[in-house]
Amino acid sequence: MGQCGITSSKTVLVFLNLIFWVEDEVNHSIQKVYDEYNGTNTDAPSRAIDYVQRQLHCCGITNYSDWKNTRWFKESRNNSVPLSCCKPNMNNCTGSLSRPGDLYPEGCEALVVKKLKEIMMYVIWAALTFAAIQMLGMLCACVVLCRRSRDPAYELLITGATYA
Repeated sequence: MGQCGITSSKTVLVFLNLIFWVEDEVNHSIQKVYDEYNGTNTDAPSRAIDYVQRQLHCCGITNYSDWKNTRWFKESRNNSVPLSCCKPNMNNCTGSLSRPGDLYPEGCEALVVKKLKEIMMYVIWAALTFAAIQMLGMLCACVVLCRRSRDPAYELLITGATYA
């Protein structure tokens, strides 16, 4: 029981460390995925970017102008961002940078980090709850052990140097 409490405490420390590490890693990873975007739904980076932008209502890394620095933007030469950057209530949105009001203004990086931190906080709370239950169990075991030592019915019976 004690080992489980120690293990869950170590787990909490690992997740606390991950919270601070996640921001740097997300920045590097998201930049790499945006660089691999090709505008088709056949490859994983394109599907991932489109999904994240639609679900989190964001566009680009810090904002929609980040798309200007991508290979996809330079190759397409149409001065637009993916349609997944379009706000859902804009029916005629083409992703054109000449109509920025049709696009999500916020970048995805901050929202992804925020979402990951929320998930990690749930994991940390679960680990802390588990550790608290373990500590309560150890406390109960100590109480039972202390009471047992004062009860004469639980005294050791020694007969001739052997335990009966």
